[in-house]
This record gives sequence, structure tokens and C-alpha cells, in this order.
Amino acid sequence: MATPEDKYTTETITHLRRWTDTLISFRLTRPAGFRFTAGQFARLGLQTETGEAVWRAYSMVSAVWEEYLEFFSIVVPHGAFTSRLCRKTEGDTLWLDKTATGFFTLNRFPDGRDLWLLATGTGLAPYLSILQDPDVWSRFEHIVLVHSVRHTAELAYQEEIAALPQHPLWAEHGHKFRYLPVVTREPAAGRLSARIPQLLASHALEEAAGLALSPAHSRLMLCGNPQMVEDTHRQLKEMGYRLSRLSAPAQLAVENGW
Repeated sequence: MATPEDKYTTETITHLRRWTDTLISFRLTRPAGFRFTAGQFARLGLQTETGEAVWRAYSMVSAVWEEYLEFFSIVVPHGAFTSRLCRKTEGDTLWLDKTATGFFTLNRFPDGRDLWLLATGTGLAPYLSILQDPDVWSRFEHIVLVHSVRHTAELAYQEEIAALPQHPLWAEHGHKFRYLPVVTREPAAGRLSARIPQLLASHALEEAAGLALSPAHSRLMLCGNPQMVEDTHRQLKEMGYRLSRLSAPAQLAVENGW
């Protein structure tokens, strides 16, 4: 009979970073046999004070080749998982499901010229993993990362994003990359300020990127809060984009950030 230990391992928190009062990132030790494809997620678990097991799914931020696993999380007040997670410190442990899962990966798409990565909040996480795959940089001619948040302080991973084009594994393709931060709830000089669906409808996103969208050339990924995903999906459908499936490859892939 299978035991719980056959399904998960116990991993140690080696690094914690608090971006804001409600945003944290953390690294776990990575078991030797853990494999994943950039864009996939892992189930993490912890035990409550009453002995109950609580599990949540988190996309990997880290590259598939790194020795640790990094995650990016919003802290939900009184949330069964994150209210306990945010009290943990380096050296504490979490459970890690042995199998990564998810289909929010680039093998969903047929070849295209341009890759658009659209995120709100912690929906940024899988894109940071995808953007550390050297094949992505050689496969597409243009790569646009759009990260929408309410407040400027929530624009996490700024230094890491800025360093991406200079990474030695793909620096020859670094000129392909554009990063477009969006701040919707406060004035922010040099930032776009409308919600992503509106930026698509007005073509402001294309103007800011200096790149036209088209179903023939563009491949788009959406990740973030469910309302953004729903509204943006609806807007893109009106613009001629369709969900990509294994049986019917197209231009669009979606993932709710929670």
C-alpha cells in the first residue's frame, strides 16, 4: 500500500523574500528526481495546528536546470495556506508533491514569430521560468512580457527581469525582449495604466511594444487573476484568437493564477 511519503517529499525553505505585506517569494530545496517543464506547477503542502494537511498549487519561478525550486505567492488574509506560509522562516519545511503538472507550456503552440506573455500579480511566476529556457529565445523573433499590478511596489523581480537579456546562455538573442510594466491604481511615470483587456482593445499595448499583434504571427499566454484571464480571453476572441489545444493548435493559452 502506498504511503504519503510515496507521493511527496519534505523540503526545506532556504530563502524568503517579502516584496510587500501581501507578496512573498521563497526557495525550497529540490529533490534530485524532481523534473518539470517551464510553465508547470507543483503542489505544496503544510500541516495546520490541528494536524490537517493543506495543499496549494504554485507555478515554478526557477529555471528547469536550477538546483532549487522558487515560488511567488500572494498572502491571503486568514487563508488556510498562505497565512501559515508567511509565518515560516528559513529552515522551516514544506511538503512537495513528487510530480509537477500543468499544460501552460510552450509546446501548446505551433511555431510563430512573436511571443506575448501577459500577467497580473503572481501570474508572473511561470513566465520567469519560461524566460530561462534558452530554446524560447531562439524560437521567437520577439518576446514581450507584460506585468500588470495595482501599485508600483508590486512590480516584483525587476532586477531579474532587467538582467534576462544579458544572460550568457541567450545573450545573442537579448535584443528580442521587451518588458512592459502596467500600474493601474496609482500614477506611475512611464508606465501603462489601463487593464490589459483595455490596452488590447485600444492597441496601446502594441504601440508600447512597437509590435503589431496578429493571429498569423502572435502567440499569447495569459496568467493571473481569473477576472483578467476571462476578460482578456474574451477580448482576444473578438480579435480572432483561439485557444490552442493539442488536437487543434492555435494562438492562445490561459492559466488562472489562483
